[in-house]
Amino acid sequence: MSLRRRVADLVYGLYDKRLIQQAAGRRPRHVGVVLDGNRRWAREAGFTDVNDGHRAGARRITDLLGWCREAGVEVVTLWLLSTDNLQRPEHELGPLLAIITDVVDDLAEPANPWAMQIIGALDALPRETAARLVEAARRTEGKTGMKVNIAVGYGGRREIADAVRKLLQQHAERGTPIEELAEVLDVDHIAEHLYTSGQPDPDLLIRTSGEQRLSGFLLWQSAHSEFWFCEAYWPEFRRTDFLRALRDYAIRHRRFGS
Repeated sequence: MSLRRRVADLVYGLYDKRLIQQAAGRRPRHVGVVLDGNRRWAREAGFTDVNDGHRAGARRITDLLGWCREAGVEVVTLWLLSTDNLQRPEHELGPLLAIITDVVDDLAEPANPWAMQIIGALDALPRETAARLVEAARRTEGKTGMKVNIAVGYGGRREIADAVRKLLQQHAERGTPIEELAEVLDVDHIAEHLYTSGQPDPDLLIRTSGEQRLSGFLLWQSAHSEFWFCEAYWPEFRRTDFLRALRDYAIRHRRFGS
C-alpha cells in the first residue's frame, strides 16, 4: 500500500470517528436508499456495458447493510428497480434482472442476520425472476435481525393503487356497502395495506448520484421523512457518506407540523 493511500485511510478513519460522535443520540429507525447512478458511473469509468455499473453497485449493498446494522437501524428499504425501469429494452433489462436476483440470493445467505421482504409489483416481473426473489426472501424468515425491504418493480403510485385495491377487495368480501366504507375510510386504513404495512415509516431517505427528487420512492410513507442527497454515484458511496447522512439527520429538528 502506498504512503499516500495509508495517509488517506488514516485521515478518513479519524474523520469517520468524528462523524460517529456527531451522529450520536437520535438515530433513524428506518432508512430508505435510492441506489442511483450505476449507469452513469459505468460510462464515466470507461465501461462499454452499463451493466458493469450495476454489478459494481450490487457489490456495495452488503457494505451498506453492515453500516446500517452498526448504527442500530431497524429497517432498510433499498430501491433496486422501478416500474419505469421495466420499460427498458430487453438487452438491458434482462442482465439487470439477473444481477438483482443474484444479489438478493447472496443477501439471503444463512450467514447474514437480516430478514428480507420483496416489495413491488411482482406480477409485472418475469415469472422466474419473481419466483427467485420470493424464494430468497422466504429463506430469511424467522431471522430476528434488521428488516430489509428489497424494492423491485416498485413505484410509489402503484403501491398506493394496490393498497386501495386490496382494501376494496377486503371489504367487498365482507359485504361492506361502498357508502359505509366511504364514511369510515381514513389514512390508517390505506396504510394497513401498503407493502410496508406494520413497519415504521422511513425517518431518513438517501439518494445518490446528485439527483434531488424522490421519483415516487415510498411516496406515501415519506410524508415526514428527512431527505439527504449525495453527489456520489452509488458504486462510489462510502461509509463516510453514510455517516454524514446520519450526522445531518441527528442535528435536524423534526417538528412534524408543530
